[in-house]
Amino acid sequence: MTEANLKSQISNLKSKKYAIIVAGGSGTRMQSAVPKQFLLVNGLPVLMHTMLAFYNSAVKPDIILVLHANFHNYWSELCTQHSFTIPHTLVAGGETRFHSVKNGLDVINGNDDALIAVHDAVRPLTSAFVIQTSYLYAHEHGNAVAAVKSRDSVRQGTDKQSVSLLRDEIYLVQTPQTFKAGLLRKAYQQTFTPQFTDDASVVEQLGVAIHLTEGSHQNIKITFPEDIAIAELLLSKKATE
Repeated sequence: MTEANLKSQISNLKSKKYAIIVAGGSGTRMQSAVPKQFLLVNGLPVLMHTMLAFYNSAVKPDIILVLHANFHNYWSELCTQHSFTIPHTLVAGGETRFHSVKNGLDVINGNDDALIAVHDAVRPLTSAFVIQTSYLYAHEHGNAVAAVKSRDSVRQGTDKQSVSLLRDEIYLVQTPQTFKAGLLRKAYQQTFTPQFTDDASVVEQLGVAIHLTEGSHQNIKITFPEDIAIAELLLSKKATE
């Protein structure tokens, strides 16, 4: 499906649309004094690039930013410094990603057919195509989880042995992960367990089948220092296209 067709179908969706941007990173692996979502990429904090990706898509969802309470004042200062005026609701983060998403859900009053995407704050390169596909597929099927096939050979290992897995059956899960509101609310009423590593795992615990949609290998998660350089290169290339 072309992006033009996607935009047309998105514009016809009557469901209310939201995006919960989860920004809870501590920056430990970045060896940085500030969390990675605030690091500059081409002169703008990573988090702002991420929010712009959703704001500039045809979806134009209401944005809920979930951020640790200790950084709310700092975020306000950054918004002033960079003249960042994209409308959003600021919510305090929780003890884990699970609890942060739950806090974001608590401020959404839409009906059960509303569409809610949950997205990592440190994935600033998410394309409009990936975002729009996610919302449209979730509208049709109840949920949509962006993923890409592994490009590498994969082995599953323990301390004693490793076994080869079929690469064509291995998918690397990304965000956005988009759901109908009623389904996501019901899933997050469950008691937290360490098995809940993302929203798909929370919803799957209800016995619901997870639907994968097309992600992108450029939809990288900023985790290590070298990721900043990669993101700067890809964003610069995007700006010239």
